[in-house]
Amino acid sequence: MTDPVILWFRQDLRLHDQPALIAAAHEGPVIPVYILDDETPGDWRIGGAQRWWLHHSLTSLAADLKDKGSRLILRRGRAAEELAKLVEQTGATRVHALRHYEPWWREAEAALGDRLCLHDGNHLAHIEDIRTGSGTPFRIYSSFWKALQSFLPPEEPMPAPRKIDAPAHWPASDDLNKWRLLPTKPDWSGGFDEDWTPGESVALERAKEVGEKMAAYDTARNMPAEEGTTRLSPHLHFGEVSARTIWHQTDGHRDAVTFRQEIAWRDFTHGVIMALPDYGDRNGREKYDRLPWRNDQQARADLKAWQEGRTGYPIVDAGMRQLWQSGWMHNRVRMITASFLVKHLLIDWREGERWFWDCLVDADYGNNSVNWQWVAGTGVDANMFGRIMAPLSQSEKFDAGDYIRRWVPELAKVGNAAIHDPDDAGCRPRDYPAKIIGHREARERALAAARKL
Repeated sequence: MTDPVILWFRQDLRLHDQPALIAAAHEGPVIPVYILDDETPGDWRIGGAQRWWLHHSLTSLAADLKDKGSRLILRRGRAAEELAKLVEQTGATRVHALRHYEPWWREAEAALGDRLCLHDGNHLAHIEDIRTGSGTPFRIYSSFWKALQSFLPPEEPMPAPRKIDAPAHWPASDDLNKWRLLPTKPDWSGGFDEDWTPGESVALERAKEVGEKMAAYDTARNMPAEEGTTRLSPHLHFGEVSARTIWHQTDGHRDAVTFRQEIAWRDFTHGVIMALPDYGDRNGREKYDRLPWRNDQQARADLKAWQEGRTGYPIVDAGMRQLWQSGWMHNRVRMITASFLVKHLLIDWREGERWFWDCLVDADYGNNSVNWQWVAGTGVDANMFGRIMAPLSQSEKFDAGDYIRRWVPELAKVGNAAIHDPDDAGCRPRDYPAKIIGHREARERALAAARKL
């Protein structure tokens, strides 16, 4: 019998439009493998919310593989070492995988050497081909988007194979339940079950609905109280659906430009972390290394208030509570809450980045680090530090009243005229906190800190 080949799954937990699977299946019997590697990423091992999603996504993937006559092998440890062991144990001739750009995955890929065959399939294009005229990766998104046009549209997605040939002997596999990815006590994931169903089948169904949102997308995506976004981000992060599958669902929709630019933003951020692997830990602009972030006892109390959604700013508190309860936050509110932490509280953006990393089901290293540095003004393509979002006016502008009432029940009975700032309106309920700092005071403090640079 032909020697088997290994299919290495990471953030590509799907069978549809899976070039690595197609290539592996052409070579011989396939051994699909997922390795829980908490060692190679170091401090960037996946957070609690991602672990919840991963458990359910792997369960779904294992069932899908079983329907194809295959099975999912689970191992835990350093990915490169575990794959080397599997190659030796099974006599596999090659390891096939989709290319990733996180620094720890690139380290693991390099360690595997010639036995690894990488394929594109997680992005709209081969990111390493999209270069400036001088041959360097883009650091400005608008220029990246312009250059990307030469590689668009992306290839049509590939169908899943009808059957996957199995090896003569299967290697041993871990028991998923023994990984203990799900929370135990206290179980904080109740809201996750209400909002999410991980897995490829649900991801593909959501993708089919994308076109229906395009006509109103430019406006609706900014309205927290509306279901104006696609909510595909965690499915895309875990690779349960490919970027090019989503892209082609918008074919024929003239209003899809903004949405397509958002899909391309993900490619851009992965290009940034390819060029700057430590972007999640270091300022993109060195001058901000001298910014005097607050780090005293009061700052730590303010950070805790922000994390718990107890700042006295309803739109900020609603977002932070949505994040904790559902593992997700509306995109407009992500910008508002991030700006509040960095500018109003003058707390290092990395504190917020790490909190999002642990709490978001869609916490992507590229997106998370580039987005936080964009808001903070410290990044290679970023807002000016002096641009400070006004959360109260943002809340009113984007009609966030019902969104606030849903996530901050203390304010459920506050009327439309006061819901965005009940403190100022004199109708703040006793069980809702006063503002931890005034907007004008916070703005002046942030600008004063910036002047010290």
